[in-house]
Amino acid sequence: MAVKKTPDEVPIYQLKITLSKIRPPIWRRVLVRGDTTLLKLHKIVQAVMPWEDYHLHQFIVGDECYSIPLPGDPLHGDVKNESRVKLSQIAPAEKARFIYEYDFGDSWVHEILVEKILPPDPALKHPVCAAGKRSSPPEDCGGANGYYMFLSAISDPDHPEHESMLEWVGDFDPERFDMEEANRLLSRIK
Repeated sequence: MAVKKTPDEVPIYQLKITLSKIRPPIWRRVLVRGDTTLLKLHKIVQAVMPWEDYHLHQFIVGDECYSIPLPGDPLHGDVKNESRVKLSQIAPAEKARFIYEYDFGDSWVHEILVEKILPPDPALKHPVCAAGKRSSPPEDCGGANGYYMFLSAISDPDHPEHESMLEWVGDFDPERFDMEEANRLLSRIK
């Protein structure tokens, strides 16, 4: 039987979250407690990218899938409940990697790498974003290929969809990452 650790004994995980199939890379580095559930980690990824949490998601660790089980859904019969699994259980060591997929239509696949496992830090009350590069694609832009077409349209005033894309997305700078905003959103996660 595992001995439950006090908050002062839980290690801190330094994770690098990288959006797959996009170059140059879009990534975030976050610090989270090792006892963070996968459900909470889902909320953390949503906050730092930032996505709007409109769509289904899953974590894939080896051959295992973790998400929110949907009763009676034959497609999700083997899904394990993400609210019952902690980060330290699926990634017990540095260099562990797993997948977070968001929006099965657009298929935003994020590779999550455990860069470091740090000593406990009782001062860490909520997740913290320590670094990142580039803005995440807008929600529902059509996956990686749609994102490249979107970038082409907003950067070319002669593109037939230039105005409609700018109207849809508003002010969008693909090179901008607002770490202060990411940390503000993270501070809301309980």
